[in-house]
Amino acid sequence: MEKPENNRAWLNDPALKDIDGAKLAFLEKLFVQGASMDMTKQKEMLSFLLSLSQISRENNISFDKNEIALIYSVLQRYSDKSDIAKMEKLFSFFRFR
Repeated sequence: MEKPENNRAWLNDPALKDIDGAKLAFLEKLFVQGASMDMTKQKEMLSFLLSLSQISRENNISFDKNEIALIYSVLQRYSDKSDIAKMEKLFSFFRFR
């Protein structure tokens, strides 16, 4: 299965029709930048997340819990097991905050 950062099909999934285009563009950039990140290195992951936080604030982009759950479910349909494991690790980071 083609990875989300290389496959734009997930962006056109009908389930995402009500998500703002700017938010989807932000997510696309996130996947491209995060694709090469080593999720086992906490310092690298934290730096990446802080950078994303700053970019989202500067562009006034935020996601509510329903949007996050929807996007996550769509991404799982277009991802392989290693990508899903990365997403789960990332989401677990936010659950403990």
